[in-house]
Amino acid sequence: MITGLNHINLRAPVDLLRELHDFYREVLGLESGHRPAFQSRGYWLYADGQPVLHLSEQRPGEALRLPARPDAPTTFDHVAFSGTDPVATAERLRAAGVAFHEERSPVTGQHQFFFTDPAGNGVEINFPF
Repeated sequence: MITGLNHINLRAPVDLLRELHDFYREVLGLESGHRPAFQSRGYWLYADGQPVLHLSEQRPGEALRLPARPDAPTTFDHVAFSGTDPVATAERLRAAGVAFHEERSPVTGQHQFFFTDPAGNGVEINFPF
């Protein structure tokens, strides 16, 4: 049975991989941490001591490990993180030139930010009101 979400893995060519690493560290505040000695390059980024985002190199000509069905559009929409201090987060996003929009959901009791990372992946940050 599923007990929770372990991590998200993004694979990208090495230049984009570095850009994603910098974005998630510098803009969103994830921390670089231990990553096992895999044969490929990559990073594990941590939130509150947990490795929540894995970044791994996609070598030239290498297909994704689990490609989408060729007859179906991608279904991935976004990854959502829990956050603290929406005011400081908004300031960091603006300072980095990241366009985002905010919503307040009375249904879930959350203040939400929505934007994309440098690879175009959807990102959401949820703050309790």
